[in-house]
Amino acid sequence: MKSLAIVLVGLIALIQYPLWVGKGSWLQVSTFEQDIVQAQEENLKLQNRNMIFHAEINDLKQGTDAIEERARNDIGMIKKNEIFFQIVDTNPTSTIPPASFARANQTR
Repeated sequence: MKSLAIVLVGLIALIQYPLWVGKGSWLQVSTFEQDIVQAQEENLKLQNRNMIFHAEINDLKQGTDAIEERARNDIGMIKKNEIFFQIVDTNPTSTIPPASFARANQTR
């Protein structure tokens, strides 16, 4: 009778092996669930970034203010009859960053 019980316990263990360790096991399912959560978080970040890009594209298509701002910030363009001032830091070890650009309109 003892040998029959040992054989039955062994068969039960063999039947449960794929459930815990094999293909489609609980361990694999929990790993996939974690991967899905990470992918969803990444997708949310990318969707937010895309929304920002779409808003910027709409601004550039609809008005000249966004284009002007881009030209000023990215390539340093100035308007006609405008004076450009650049403030140079004489103490490079300063911990406070200086204002690098200051612009003022010249009235004529």
